[in-house]
Amino acid sequence: MDPQKVAQAQEVLAKQCKKVTDFQYNKLMTDYARNWDLFYKRNTTNFFKDRHWTDREYEELRPEGKPRRSKRLLELGCGVGNFVYPLLEKNEELFIYACDLSKRAVEFQDPKYNEEDCQAFVCDITSDKLTDTIEPESLDLVSALFVLSAIPPPKMAGAIENLKSVLKPGGMVLFRDYGLYDAAQLRFKSDSKLDEHFYTRADGTFSYFFSTDQIAELFTNAGFEMIENEYVCKNVVNRKRELSMDRIFVQCKARKKS
Repeated sequence: MDPQKVAQAQEVLAKQCKKVTDFQYNKLMTDYARNWDLFYKRNTTNFFKDRHWTDREYEELRPEGKPRRSKRLLELGCGVGNFVYPLLEKNEELFIYACDLSKRAVEFQDPKYNEEDCQAFVCDITSDKLTDTIEPESLDLVSALFVLSAIPPPKMAGAIENLKSVLKPGGMVLFRDYGLYDAAQLRFKSDSKLDEHFYTRADGTFSYFFSTDQIAELFTNAGFEMIENEYVCKNVVNRKRELSMDRIFVQCKARKKS
């Protein structure tokens, strides 16, 4: 990252000195699954765009000449299927398990939903065992796109251990999430700050901003080998509002050690 922009971002973050009260913090921790249900009640299927870009970023999602539905993948935080359905159309080799902690999101079944191709289920990966639905060590891939940032930091390590339980030895986690000093982080005010780099949005959902070092530590401590781990920096221009934003994401691939 550009050292000058990092210094400017650190100046902005230094002013986020106030945190929410203990009462507010504890209520948000208690209600975070409910707040995602309310999010989908308000927005139904209209908020997130379909993720047509995933196979461009991750070659593991592209067809390899294998039999139909022979490769097994779990998507964490599936929402209403913005990852699942575009990918199934491109790659018939994949069978996709898809989970979300929001019951309401899982119930928004697309007309294309077919249990011969995918299986959606409700699961809070911080407390519910994935092995209750998926056979242990049976998956080739797990996708974790903008999921870990929505989890309270003390529960992140447990979530990674949970997904590890259903991955085959040598299986891969495909990860992308918000990076440190992303424009979204710099826009938060002090009354949204829960902890260092951890915030609540107005609707009660969470957002955490990662460094590559943090991601490496989380996965290596859980018994993964880091294959890729880098910042993805993009300058996004909103011409209508005449705004320019530096978006920063962390993208990695982590392989479960045999």
